[in-house]
Amino acid sequence: MNLDQQIQLLIENAPQDGQTPKIVAAIAPALKLLSQRLRHESYYIVQTLDGRWLTTTLSNRAQPGLEKVVIYAFPTLEDATTGPLAPQTSACIAAQFLVTHILFQMMALNSVDSLVFFETPNESVSGIEVRRQDIQNLVQDQLRKQLGIPEPGKHGSIPPNLA
Repeated sequence: MNLDQQIQLLIENAPQDGQTPKIVAAIAPALKLLSQRLRHESYYIVQTLDGRWLTTTLSNRAQPGLEKVVIYAFPTLEDATTGPLAPQTSACIAAQFLVTHILFQMMALNSVDSLVFFETPNESVSGIEVRRQDIQNLVQDQLRKQLGIPEPGKHGSIPPNLA
């Protein structure tokens, strides 16, 4: 399913409250831009049996007190279930998600710092990190553009000598 179809599915599945589909459509260019930086149209994410995405806490070796919480996104089911980063418990399953949907969901996961997308099957040494804050910033910028709101710190049409 191509990115435009994925975005359309997000819009169609949004609560039909008159606002949410419009908001999803407004941020669609940001989601599409981020998705284009990744190689796959969908990824596998390990989740608990009740559907919560499995998180991993990473510690900085140089600064042991510095940690971040990540979610891994794998290119294949095998990587998610039997690779070196696969959970060692039967209380988890891997589910396939469209890339735009993963990015959209990430905005709501305040306890998660980043997504790590592994692009090459059977290779979990290096991945592409997408920070939640970067997603949120890009989406906020897109909403400002769509709604005509000036960026913070910019006065737009307010005269500089108003005060």
